[in-house]
Amino acid sequence: MKILILGAGQVGSSVAESLVSEANDITIVDTDPARLKQLQDRLDLRTVLGNAAHPAVLTEAGANDADMIFAVTRSDETNLVACKLAATLFNTPTRIARIRAADYLAHPEIFAAASFAVDIAICPEQIVTDYIVKLIEFPEALQVLEFADGKISLVAMRAFHGGPLVGHELQHLRAHMPNIDTRVAAIFRQDAPIVPEPATVIESGDEVFFIAATENIRGVMRELRRMDKPIRRVMIGGGGNIGQRLARALESQYEVKVIEYNKAHAERLAGELDRGLVLAGDVTDEELLETENVGEMDLYCAVTNDDENNIMSALLAKRMGARKVVALINRGAYVNLLQAGQIDVAISPAQATIGTLLARVRRGDCVAVHSLRRGAAEALELIAHGDYKSSQVVGRRVEEINLPKGATIGAVMRKLERPVTGRADDPVAVEHDSQVIVAHHDTVIEPGDHVIVFVINKRMVPKIEKLFQVGVGFL
Repeated sequence: MKILILGAGQVGSSVAESLVSEANDITIVDTDPARLKQLQDRLDLRTVLGNAAHPAVLTEAGANDADMIFAVTRSDETNLVACKLAATLFNTPTRIARIRAADYLAHPEIFAAASFAVDIAICPEQIVTDYIVKLIEFPEALQVLEFADGKISLVAMRAFHGGPLVGHELQHLRAHMPNIDTRVAAIFRQDAPIVPEPATVIESGDEVFFIAATENIRGVMRELRRMDKPIRRVMIGGGGNIGQRLARALESQYEVKVIEYNKAHAERLAGELDRGLVLAGDVTDEELLETENVGEMDLYCAVTNDDENNIMSALLAKRMGARKVVALINRGAYVNLLQAGQIDVAISPAQATIGTLLARVRRGDCVAVHSLRRGAAEALELIAHGDYKSSQVVGRRVEEINLPKGATIGAVMRKLERPVTGRADDPVAVEHDSQVIVAHHDTVIEPGDHVIVFVINKRMVPKIEKLFQVGVGFL
C-alpha cells in the first residue's frame, strides 16, 4: 500500500516505523530537514521537505497514486487543508487527519465530503484520556481494550506472588471460575511471549492478557487477583491538552488536583473546571508534591509535554507514597525501559493512536486494531465472510483453523436476528441482538462473526489477513 504521512513528529514517526516494517511504500512530508534526515537514515522510506498543505508538495510526494494520506502535522488547519486537497485534486481513497482542537471535533459536519473530506478524524489527546480513564475504572489492569462495540474486552494484568492463578495450570481456570467464561490470550514473561497451552503454569510477574465479555471483566479480575481499593484521589501532573481533558473527565467522580507550570494557563484551567483544584508549580518540585500530599493519592498521572519531567515526577510520586503512577512517554525506548519498573504504567501516545490507522491498512474486513506491548503485538477484530468452500475460517472449529503459532482466537461476537412481534405495519421486521462467545477449541466460526485474534508478534499479521480473505469464487 502506498501511504503519505504528513508530519514527522512523534505520531508520524511512530506510524512510519510501524508501517515500513510491513513492506508498505511510505513517503513522509515535513518542514524540518533535520527530522527528515534522521528518519531517512533509520528507515527505508522516502522524504519530502515542504508544507503539507501545498499542492506542489503533495504532488512531489506522490499523492497522484497514493492509497492513503495520514495528516498528523502539528497544525489542525494544515491537516484539514491537506485532506481537502487530497480529495479534490488527487482523489485519494482514504484520508485521515489528526485534529487536536475540541472546537473542530464538536462539529463533525466539518469533516464531511462536501467540506474538508476527512474520512477519519483522530485526536490522540482524547484517545490517551480515554485510555487513562479505563485504567482508573480498573486499577488492577495494565491495559484495557474494547472490541465489538464495547461488548468484548481484552485486559492485561500482572500476576502477583500468592495470587490464585500463580503456580497453577491454565486448564484449571474454568474450574476456578465455573460461572464466568474467559480465556487467556497471551502471556509475556520477562518481555518474552509464551503461547498459552492447557499445561502452561503462570508465574509471579507474568503479564497476562485475558479476554471476556465486557460485562464479566470485573468478575474475572476479582477471581484472578486481589482487588485494589477503588481510586478516589487523583493528581495530574501537567495541565496541557491531555491534563485538561483528563481533569474534566474525572472531576465529577473523583477528587482531582492538577499541577500546571504556566501560571496564566493554570488560572484559565481553574476557571474551566467545576470541582478540580489547580495548582501553579513544577511537577518535579518535591516540596510542592509533599505539601499537596502526593503520598495520599490513589493515582498520580504525569502528562506534561516533557518525557523527562514525566518520568522524574512519577518516580518522585511513587517514592513519596502514591499508590499507582502513570507516565506519558513519547520516546519508545523510554517506554520499554520503564514499563513494569517503579512506574506502574508507561503510556505511548503514538502507540495508543496507531490502531485507528492500522485498521485501515490491514487487508480483509478489519474493524479494529489495537497495538500492544509497545507495538510488538497486536489484537485484531476481523469479520468472517464467505462459506466453507470460499473461506479458510467459516464453518470450521477453532482447532481446525490453520493459525500461525503464537496467534490465538480469543472471542467471537455473533449478531443475531429475531422477529419483532406486534408490528402490524411490518410483519417481517427483525431486531438485531448480539452474543459474545469466548472461543474454545470446538467453537465454530459462522459468516458475519466478529472474530478477535491476538498475535504475539505482528509479523504474523499478513498470515492472519490471508486466512480471513475470501476466495475469488465467492459471490
